[in-house]
Amino acid sequence: MTTSAAETSAAEYVALDEHWGTHNYHPLPVVITEGDGAWVTDVEGKRYLDFLAGYSALNFGHRHPALVAAATEQLNRVTLTSRAFHHDQLGPFCRELAELTGTEMVLPMNSGAEAVESAVKVARKWAYQVKGVPDGQAQIVVAGSNFHGRTTTIVSFSTDETARADFGPFTPGFVTVPYGDAEALRAAIGPNTAAVLLEPIQGEAGVIVPPEGYLAEARRLCDETGTLLIADEIQSGLARTGTLLALEHENVRADVYTLGKALGGGILPVSAVVGSRDVLGVLRPGEHGSTFGGNPLACAVGRGVIRLLATGEFQQRSAELGAHLHERLAKLVGNGLSAVRGRGLWAGVDIAPGGPTGREASQALAGLGVLCKETHGHTLRLAPPLVIEQDELDRGIEALAEVIGAR
Repeated sequence: MTTSAAETSAAEYVALDEHWGTHNYHPLPVVITEGDGAWVTDVEGKRYLDFLAGYSALNFGHRHPALVAAATEQLNRVTLTSRAFHHDQLGPFCRELAELTGTEMVLPMNSGAEAVESAVKVARKWAYQVKGVPDGQAQIVVAGSNFHGRTTTIVSFSTDETARADFGPFTPGFVTVPYGDAEALRAAIGPNTAAVLLEPIQGEAGVIVPPEGYLAEARRLCDETGTLLIADEIQSGLARTGTLLALEHENVRADVYTLGKALGGGILPVSAVVGSRDVLGVLRPGEHGSTFGGNPLACAVGRGVIRLLATGEFQQRSAELGAHLHERLAKLVGNGLSAVRGRGLWAGVDIAPGGPTGREASQALAGLGVLCKETHGHTLRLAPPLVIEQDELDRGIEALAEVIGAR
């Protein structure tokens, strides 16, 4: 026998989750039952302003009408064929995503971690077949404090011990250097380096923006050494920072990009690796795949996302509202906050010593009807949906000011 949301309290739902679900997350005790635009409603009818947007998976807000329509239309036709056959959404999705991103080839997958794993495999094969790296010797240079997912290979090159502890033995072939240190990057690249894998802005680490010129120097070093530059734009891409891709802030192009999160419009997991034909073209049938990657429903929703981004509206909203967000947050530095970082509608804020922890601040904000989440102790990540209005943005900032005790 089942019960409706109205007959089950939030505490009961939390208890069910904690008893039956694996404890691999530490969520706030908020039980969401409905979402619309920048707002969600819990099982007890309380409304919250969403200042997290599914870690940027909900760039277009909850249930964007154009994306719901795209999903509904496709649900009434066909949802899965497997890649044993062609279907009428895959080719158009790949073409439209390549044209949007200025690339030549698309490898559709599901999750962001799958996209990164796929990029790693492609880079290694390219190194052996094109660059001439001896078999089994390819290396990929990565940055400390990175977050690219939680698969075994990806946590092998994480510097977060919470992500690594008790999950070894780890996958070899990665060299880690400090993020933002161009000289360390130069020293790490050698004749067997297949690729440099970087987040243009590190999200999980606290929305860390690298020093000006760092990404351009990474591009130059890769060109100089015949090395691929792979940009993980899973969180930073698709309009989050005020441009389609965050690398555009330094007028830099990568050889390969990993995309995800917002590519599924907050409706289902959709990810992709996009890049040049010379690189992605090394894959042959049977070497890589996914039962659900590039399925008709995912492609239909992804095409809806591409249509929204093609207008430039969301890039502009993120740039303009982001400027307002950062202007207001900057006034809180020295008044409850010790630092603010980010670009567009994306910010990492460090709560000043003596203030609440990130967890305490998140819980207090939820009490005021604003949802966000802590990372690394005293840092909050703010990533409201790009559909948010300025007065709603101000409401969230004012709640933050109240929680940190700003005067």
